[in-house]
Amino acid sequence: DGTRFARVPSPFRAPLGSRPVHETSFRTATHDDVPVVVDLVQSAYRGDASREGWTTEADLLEGQRIDPTMLREVLDRDDSVVLLAEQGGEVVACCELRRPPERGGAAYLGMFAVRPGRQGGGLGRRVLEEGERVVREEWGAGSLELTVIEVREELIAWYHRRGYEPTGRYEPFPYGDERFGRPLRDDLRFVVLAK
Repeated sequence: DGTRFARVPSPFRAPLGSRPVHETSFRTATHDDVPVVVDLVQSAYRGDASREGWTTEADLLEGQRIDPTMLREVLDRDDSVVLLAEQGGEVVACCELRRPPERGGAAYLGMFAVRPGRQGGGLGRRVLEEGERVVREEWGAGSLELTVIEVREELIAWYHRRGYEPTGRYEPFPYGDERFGRPLRDDLRFVVLAK
């Protein structure tokens, strides 16, 4: 299908194909998917539309979660892929999988978003399981890390039920960089979870 994985030899860029999981299929994102992925991520986390789901950050942050330029940079990295979940030909969820050298061999999961109207039905769990399968079976990573805003207790609890534990590490929120949104409070930081 012309994806960039055929052109870039890398152990982190193995094609994922389309694997059905119930009525959900998975594939990797390309530059053609940028508009729909930006809309998906924004709808899951920011603005009034995000309040339909439970993953909203609208009470913590205003503004954008990601923009097309930021997403293209992710897609152009040699150490990452964006995994898309489709149902009935519609992109309904996504996540970024990355294996950055600064994480000491652990893979990283970010940009995890499920369309608000599809939340609560097990789709997020299936996307997370597929991401875990990719980093374990295709990348050979021994662990998967992710970050959650520390005050998002319900989201941390959701990850905990899926085997993720706090590492004792924290990362600062990028205050002053409006590419990631405008914080509505001054005590935000990320907790690092791992499985």
